[in-house]
Amino acid sequence: MALIKQNKQIAKNIFLMDVSYDGKIFPGQFFMLRAWDVDPLLPRPISVHDYHDGAVSFLYQVVGKGTRILSELEAGDDVSLVGPLGNGFPDVPGDIVLVGGGIGTAPLYYLLRGHKAKYPDSHVRVYLGFSDESYGDERFSELADDVIVDIGGFITDKVEVKARDTVLACGPDVMLRALSQVVPKENPLYLSLEARMACGLGVCLGCNIETPEGNRKVCKDGPVFRREELGL
Repeated sequence: MALIKQNKQIAKNIFLMDVSYDGKIFPGQFFMLRAWDVDPLLPRPISVHDYHDGAVSFLYQVVGKGTRILSELEAGDDVSLVGPLGNGFPDVPGDIVLVGGGIGTAPLYYLLRGHKAKYPDSHVRVYLGFSDESYGDERFSELADDVIVDIGGFITDKVEVKARDTVLACGPDVMLRALSQVVPKENPLYLSLEARMACGLGVCLGCNIETPEGNRKVCKDGPVFRREELGL
């Protein structure tokens, strides 16, 4: 069990939770969270939004019973953490473009902060798309060279990619597929998939996806994949 340091609402159905943790976490990895005994049956996979000063942050959306229970927890309560799990984003030394859609923007902040700390002279352009209201974009603006926000439209319509850019993205499947049509084939493109998971360890096969290389597990083989691995 891990101690919750804070758990606050920052937008409609969007919460930010900080939990005590000491270990190594790579951008793009996730944890399985649980704060109940029997119902719901399964823990909830939530990506790492940030990690520093002995606390891991989770930016999550309330969409069902499990996340509603998480949203009702308070500082001082305990939550079960299993992780970090999965393969995260690669270390890219050059200029990067980050594209996030909805709650898919969450893992991009830890990626951005680490990248700028390691490569301060690199240029980072961030695109954030939301359906109703934006959240968290001010934190991106503190670090990125450019931040473009879209509300109610298609963020992929605004994405511009230069010759040396590597693109890293997270969001709904429809956004990732549209992005793969926007980003030139010459530019490296890494996509973090959103998927329902039962175990997070690659045992239950609940997050299998079909790829040109055969079935892959989002939790263990991903959640970050190269465009070529997905046939996009």
